[in-house]
Amino acid sequence: MFDQLQSFAQLIKTLQQVPYLASKNVYKVADFFLGITEKQLEQFCAVLLTAHERIKPCPVCFCWYEVGKPCFLCTDPKRDHSLVCVVETWQEMLVIEKTKGYQGVYHILGGAICPLEGIGPDELTINQLIERVNTYPIKELILATNQTPEGEATAAYIARKLEASQVQLSCLARGLPVGSSIESMDRLTIFKALNERRLF
Repeated sequence: MFDQLQSFAQLIKTLQQVPYLASKNVYKVADFFLGITEKQLEQFCAVLLTAHERIKPCPVCFCWYEVGKPCFLCTDPKRDHSLVCVVETWQEMLVIEKTKGYQGVYHILGGAICPLEGIGPDELTINQLIERVNTYPIKELILATNQTPEGEATAAYIARKLEASQVQLSCLARGLPVGSSIESMDRLTIFKALNERRLF
């Protein structure tokens, strides 16, 4: 219907490049931007440009930090810097932080190994993780990758790379979610829960 509106079509095409923006919401987002004032649009663009310029991945943990300021995670004296939780993305780091039960630091991989999508170890921050282990006094790495084939393969690759190191490797407990019934669980979850059982 709007194909004849060239600028509108270009706006839709550009918005469709934004990951995680559902197709059904593209037109709503376009409507939002077209409906705000020019001043609001300028403010929005200015904030986005400033964030893009000033927020970068920390060279140690690869969480976002503001250029010119120390990384709030790497410089927090209340955290145990000998304990590093390895996650695929910073969004997963936020989920762990919300539990308020973890006091170590993090290493963000930037994804998981997935040859089908052209993502190998060199596309992630695995080499930097190995260097970090060899540089800093780290006692334990928690391999908190997702329980997917890609996540498991990534954790196994990191473990192989660190075989010769003295660092202790651990992973998140696997099993039945709290409040769930065995009847509703898949076979793999039940299998892992049985094999990784602990004393009552």
